[in-house]
Amino acid sequence: MASTVRVQAPIGQRALFITTLAVPLTGWTVHAVSLHRKLSAARRDPLTGLLGRDGFTAKARQITDRFGDHALLGIVDLDHFKEINDGPGGHAAGDRVLAATAQRLTTWAGSRGAVGRIGGDEFAFAVRIGPTRRELRLAQLTTLLAQPVEVDGGALVDVAASVGAASPDVLGTTDLSQLQRAADAAMYAGKHTGRAVFADRSHATVPSINGRRAGRPGTSTLGAAA
Repeated sequence: MASTVRVQAPIGQRALFITTLAVPLTGWTVHAVSLHRKLSAARRDPLTGLLGRDGFTAKARQITDRFGDHALLGIVDLDHFKEINDGPGGHAAGDRVLAATAQRLTTWAGSRGAVGRIGGDEFAFAVRIGPTRRELRLAQLTTLLAQPVEVDGGALVDVAASVGAASPDVLGTTDLSQLQRAADAAMYAGKHTGRAVFADRSHATVPSINGRRAGRPGTSTLGAAA
């Protein structure tokens, strides 16, 4: 009996010790999971569910680094969005257009692409598309984004978007800021033309702030290509 007691005592103590450790460890695990979820949510735009600027930048850099010359980075800007926001449907109609645009971009980019909302009515994408398919795929995108959007009450709102794109093989770099600068400049060059503009090296030299064209001209007037 004495030997039995001596064997059980260490086992009981060991169990108590493990349980004592497990309680704070479990607490830290729950805290870590909760924190991770909060950080993940913070990287998402609450209206559209798209990546925010920081989240998109990280994902886009992965795509450009991995796929090199087959990567394509683009900037999308909704045309006449202020008129929609200030129209009969108000901000609710504007929010519906933003959400629909986000959904269309996500569908077009596919599960392996990255789409982000980087401004009020501005979006960005990073995808893998080879040189021979770029023109067709960008034309498909502009057509998709130009479809009317149904808002509350069943009314249809006409929408259009300007698209600029850039790729490492044309610009000779995989630097994300340069690609974004060129895509942004190309987008403004084709503002309101209804077609996507593919950037060349001249677009990469346009002065910019944080990868966007300095002063952001062209948002309310026709671009140089119009």
